[in-house]
Amino acid sequence: MTARIAPSILSADFANLGAEVRAIEAAGADLVHFDVMDNHYVPNLTIGPLVCEAIRPHVSIPIDVHLMVKPVDAIIPMFAKAGANIITFHPEASDHIDRSLQLIRDNGCKSGLVLNPATPVECLEYVMDKLDMILLMSVNPGFGGQSFIPSTLTKLKKVRALIDAHKANGGHDIWLEVDGGVKADNIAQIAAAGADTFVAGSAVFGAKDPDGGYKNIISTLKTNAGI
Repeated sequence: MTARIAPSILSADFANLGAEVRAIEAAGADLVHFDVMDNHYVPNLTIGPLVCEAIRPHVSIPIDVHLMVKPVDAIIPMFAKAGANIITFHPEASDHIDRSLQLIRDNGCKSGLVLNPATPVECLEYVMDKLDMILLMSVNPGFGGQSFIPSTLTKLKKVRALIDAHKANGGHDIWLEVDGGVKADNIAQIAAAGADTFVAGSAVFGAKDPDGGYKNIISTLKTNAGI
């Protein structure tokens, strides 16, 4: 199984964001995770398409945009135009989930759904053909630096089984991402439960190397995940 590390820039130094994303790519990061919060769907306000557009020239790795906004449809084309490669959203934030997923693809990006800790997995079954990524929140969305919710491991196993069944029936590959409280000391357990893509914010940006890079922590995360 191919696995990917996706540092969340929510925990980066925003005064030096270009340098920060260049540093994580140089250290071996596979994606840039981009958390968008609107102070409506979640109780926090972060960054928008202009910041995505600003960092796009600084990295060649994909930008993985996680929309914690409601409604989502109006903002999807903005992020696609700004350079996003993957756009995910929460089913509670869309009146027509299938239509929103198709809108992401129509704008040239890979599409995905995000499930909060208490959101059931059943909604995935009807849109597997339009999913390139499923993101399971292992914390309640809205703030960085929270602790991993252990019940996510059971949920990961359930979603991994859905993905495997989809592929066994001739379906395409779907990435399984986890976000929230991922650290060097629990990433192996998370990988064993079925995740292949790991968002890490404070665990990465809070562990800078003496030379200002992030090679040590990203290497440790990959090694512990069995990559």
